[in-house]
Amino acid sequence: MRFLTISLVTITFVLSYNQAYANSSLNSLDDLVKQVRKNSVLESRELAEREKLFRQQRDKRAGMLNKIKAQLAREKQRGHVLNLHYEENEALITKNSELLHEKMGSLGELFGVVRQNAKDMLSLFNGSIISAQIPGRNEAINKIATNKSNPTIKDMEDFWRLVLDEMVQTGKVTRFETAVITHNGEELRKEVVRLGAFNVISDGLYLRYLPETGRLVELGRQPASRFVSMARELQQSESGISPIALDPSRGAILSLMVQTPSIAERINQGGVIGYLIIILGLIGLGLVIERMVVLTLSFRKMKQEQETNIVNTETALTRIRQVAQDNPSIDSETLGLKLDQAILRERPMIRRFLPTVAIFAAIAPLLGLLGTVSGMIETFQSITLFGTGDPKLMSGGISVALVTTELGLIVAIPLTLLHSWLAGSAKKVFFIMDEESAALIANREEQSHAVSS
Repeated sequence: MRFLTISLVTITFVLSYNQAYANSSLNSLDDLVKQVRKNSVLESRELAEREKLFRQQRDKRAGMLNKIKAQLAREKQRGHVLNLHYEENEALITKNSELLHEKMGSLGELFGVVRQNAKDMLSLFNGSIISAQIPGRNEAINKIATNKSNPTIKDMEDFWRLVLDEMVQTGKVTRFETAVITHNGEELRKEVVRLGAFNVISDGLYLRYLPETGRLVELGRQPASRFVSMARELQQSESGISPIALDPSRGAILSLMVQTPSIAERINQGGVIGYLIIILGLIGLGLVIERMVVLTLSFRKMKQEQETNIVNTETALTRIRQVAQDNPSIDSETLGLKLDQAILRERPMIRRFLPTVAIFAAIAPLLGLLGTVSGMIETFQSITLFGTGDPKLMSGGISVALVTTELGLIVAIPLTLLHSWLAGSAKKVFFIMDEESAALIANREEQSHAVSS
């Protein structure tokens, strides 16, 4: 402290000297000495006041430090006491917890079962369409499922009532009004019919329940028309029994049904090759129908003509008989040759379009195989570009491969069977013609023997 005071005095003296020397009003050294002594006295007083203030602040801070030290000692003493109380209470808590666990017995398992069932039922209630009619049912179950404390008797009774109400509502067909989001995005208030916990319909259309918003939404694509008609009849009926298709999976089967592509969509998946196979199939079917009609009518007319001997100029049998009538003087061997010639002349008309149908039946599966190869090439290109991470990128090529193969088989199998049937019908016609030819040759042979005898 003394060193600090001496230093301050020295610095003050030097400053006073410099100030006095710089002042041009001083005329002599005596004046300068007087001025320096005067400034020194003033500085000494100021320094004394500062030192006094510093000492006061130092004493004040020392007092505060003593108070804080005393408070720290008291808090340490209090902490020691609290530690002793904590150790005593911890032992008491452990003892009481063991006693509580021993007295609870099977109640702990009961509460665990209740919590687990509450969690299971919470997921069921969240996705149940009954919540669209009775909102806010999940609060009581959520309290039991998420609360760490044991449920009370009232909580378990509420849970039991909710489960019982869910069972009762599952067997009811109920009408009520609620907000429905149409496929256009508009929210309208409509009358809906809830079929237990399985389906909801409105205006003959099936609805889907959104657990996130608690709203009912019209399906963007409805199931088959027969299911929609049954839903419409049920909503229009006031009493009695009406048939309806239920979804026991609570919407899973219905969502798969509406995602199933229609026949037109499946055909469209086959691409150009699929349409080409269908065109071949339709042309082949037309040719089969034409041949079926012609061969059936020819066979019937020829059988009728053969049994009744009524001449019908439209049949091949009449034309064969006309050959025998036009050549009454030739022998039986020559007549047989002419009849064979007439039968060969009729053969192309009878077998007309049959080779074409056979070619179509053979080409259809080959086109399907071509579509399969094209689809697999497209699939491998997608794998090369994008990898196998997203199966949807490969679905286009696989659809082409499978659909074209299916279309080729669908066209080839019926055409093959129909061609076989038409070939059998043509053989029946040929058999009648051969039979009539043999009869005419036999008659000519008998006539020649009768003349010679």
